[in-house]
Amino acid sequence: MEFLRTNGLKQIILLLLISLIGIVLVWQLKYFIPGLLGAITLYILLRQYYFNLTIKRRWKKWMAAMVLIFLCVLLLALPIWIIVQLLLPKFNYAFDHTDQIMANAAHVIDWVKGNLPKLKINDEQIQQGLQRILLIVPTVINATLNATASMVLNTLTAFFILYFMLMSGRDMEKKLLSLLPLKEVNKDALWVETKNMVVSNSVGIPVLMICQCIIAVIGYWLFGIEQPVVWGILTGVASILPLIGTMIVWIPICVVVFVKGDIGIAIGLSLYCAIVVSNIDNVLRFTILKRIGDVHPLITVFGVILGLQLFGLMGLIFGPLLVAYFILLIKIYRLEFSSKKEVDGVL
Repeated sequence: MEFLRTNGLKQIILLLLISLIGIVLVWQLKYFIPGLLGAITLYILLRQYYFNLTIKRRWKKWMAAMVLIFLCVLLLALPIWIIVQLLLPKFNYAFDHTDQIMANAAHVIDWVKGNLPKLKINDEQIQQGLQRILLIVPTVINATLNATASMVLNTLTAFFILYFMLMSGRDMEKKLLSLLPLKEVNKDALWVETKNMVVSNSVGIPVLMICQCIIAVIGYWLFGIEQPVVWGILTGVASILPLIGTMIVWIPICVVVFVKGDIGIAIGLSLYCAIVVSNIDNVLRFTILKRIGDVHPLITVFGVILGLQLFGLMGLIFGPLLVAYFILLIKIYRLEFSSKKEVDGVL
C-alpha cells in the first residue's frame, strides 16, 4: 500500500500524462504522419550508405546527408516526370476531342442497347447517369488537388525530418532503443522485423510495379492496343492495389475492344490478362516480397488493406509492418513475462 501511495502512484500519474500529451500531439499533427513514416522509411534504407560515407570515407555529416537526399529527390522525381510526360498529351487530347469521345460513348451505349436488350437501358437512365458523373467530377478534381497538395507537403516534411535523422544517426538509434522497456534480445528482434518489413515493401513494391508494367506492355503491344506503354504504366501502378489490382485497367480496355467489334482480339487479350497479367501479379506479390524480407504473404495482403486506410500511400509499407508488430509483440510478451518452460519454442 505504501508503494501505491508513493512510487507506484507517481508512476501511474506520469504515464497518464505522457499518454495524454502523446495523444494530443498525434491528433494535432496527424496530417504530417505520412511524412514522418516516409522519413523513417528513407532513413532505414539510407543509414548504411550514410555511415559508410561519414565513417569510412570521412565525409562531413551535413554533406553526406544532403547528397543522399538529393539522390532520393532525383530518383523520385525522374519516374514521376516520365509518367507525366507520357500521360499529359493524352489528357490534352481528351480535352481537345471531347466530341469524339462522346460519340464513342454513344456508340458503346447503342451497342449495349442492341445486343443486351434485357438490360432495358433507356435514354432517361443514360441522362441520369451523365448527370451523376457531372456531379462527381468536381468532387474528384477537388480530391485530386487536395491529395496532390498533401503529397507535396508530406514529401517536403519527409526530407526535412530525414536530414535531422541522418545527422543524429547512431545517437538517435541508441536513445530510441533505450526507451523501450524490453530485453536486449527483444529489442534486436524488433529492429530486425522493422528493417526486414521496410526493405521488403519499399524495394519489393517498385520491383513488382516495374515487372507488371513490362508484362502488360508486351500484352497490349501483341494485341494491337493503341498506346501500349501508357496503358502498361497505368497497369503497373494499379498492381499495388490489393485484391482489385490490374483488373481496374485491363477489364475496361477489353470491354472497349469487344464493343468495337474486335471480338477475337478482345477474347485473346482477356485471356492473356486474366491468366498471365493477374497471375504474375499474384506470383510476384507472394514471392518477391517474401524473398526480399521473408514476409509472409498474408501479412502483406492484409497489411496493405489496413495501411491504405490508416496511412494513405505510406500504408503500403507500414500497414504490413503494423501487422508484423502485432504478432511480434505477442511473442515478446511471452518471452518477457512467461516462465522459461512456456517460452521454449516461441520464436
